[in-house]
Amino acid sequence: MSKFASVSALAVFAVLAASTAWSAEIKIGSQIPKTGNLARVGGAMSEGIAVAAEMFNKKNGKHTVSVLTMDDESSPAKAVAAVEKLASDGVVAFTGGYGSNIIGPASEAAEKMNKTYITSGGVATELTKRGLKNFFRINNSEGYARALIGMYTELGIKSVTVIYSTKEATEEVAKMLEKTLSAKGVKVTLHAFDPSTTDFKPIVHKIKLQDRPEAIAMIGYENDYVGILRAAKVLKPDIKNISGVWSLATSKMWSEFPDLMNGVAGTSTLSYPAEFTTPEAKEFAETYQRMYNKAPDYLGIFGYVQSMMLFQAAAKAQDAGTIDKGGISEELRKLDVQTVIGRVRFDQDGDNPEFTHRMGQHQDGKVVLVWPADAATGKMNFPAVPW
Repeated sequence: MSKFASVSALAVFAVLAASTAWSAEIKIGSQIPKTGNLARVGGAMSEGIAVAAEMFNKKNGKHTVSVLTMDDESSPAKAVAAVEKLASDGVVAFTGGYGSNIIGPASEAAEKMNKTYITSGGVATELTKRGLKNFFRINNSEGYARALIGMYTELGIKSVTVIYSTKEATEEVAKMLEKTLSAKGVKVTLHAFDPSTTDFKPIVHKIKLQDRPEAIAMIGYENDYVGILRAAKVLKPDIKNISGVWSLATSKMWSEFPDLMNGVAGTSTLSYPAEFTTPEAKEFAETYQRMYNKAPDYLGIFGYVQSMMLFQAAAKAQDAGTIDKGGISEELRKLDVQTVIGRVRFDQDGDNPEFTHRMGQHQDGKVVLVWPADAATGKMNFPAVPW
């Protein structure tokens, strides 16, 4: 072989090698609860993550992503083990996680390996105050508290009893409500409960006889809401409104507990049936319907938004040759985009300071957005309770 031919062959090989790297599949890990007490919310987020992968791979053209998912069984220790196992399988970053007490140790495990971790499942302020350079989230406690406070203010509520789980994130939102509403002249009474509580009748009995508020705020998780609402339906406290935060104003809660939901309000990014207006949102809804034969809920939307941003950042880092050198986190910090949940950008702590939730209300099988006014799809039923 001539020297020229040898050089040509090497050049072709280099081009082929570069082409292979250029179009290489990017492995993303997803540590998420598919079983255990957080399985319902984990499943919904996981669906949104899969929709993001489907849409990214269809539209990007240059790069593809594959999502490797492991069930953390709603356990902090198993979440850490899942992150470590996925890292050993070659993932370059993580999307998923639910519950601040689970996300905390899981994201620290990712940090030790210099891998990006993005979520919407943990809103405790402390998560973004740990000095981690690779942790990001698209929502936070302040955004949930602002939504409840805004709705109560608009309704003219003068007294609120807050029933809250002593888990970190839920307690934080409860204390935010107490501080801000009290400053507005609203009478606020707090009742804490252990996360293992299943019988809420003693608390609701106190609320009925002693507190006698206009509204009850439930700051907990799905099983807590069901327990509180069942107790309230039996004891029938004289209130005008009962509301909560995440995982409450969803079509799934109505389909499973229709006798408990009518008139109940909760944080929600969209109405049900969902009304989408932007091209991206419409494509998201159509893809979700095709893949899962149902309309998306807000947990699916969160999973989609966080993952699509991660995929875009990973693709840019791949192009820059920094994907294994902290480049994904660097690219995420550069993003400032309008998404299905509104504007998302990340501050120096990896938090999204633009996040403010909306409030939706269960109304005869539908979820109607009732706050803020510029996002509302209908009027608030008030007074309204399920009993």
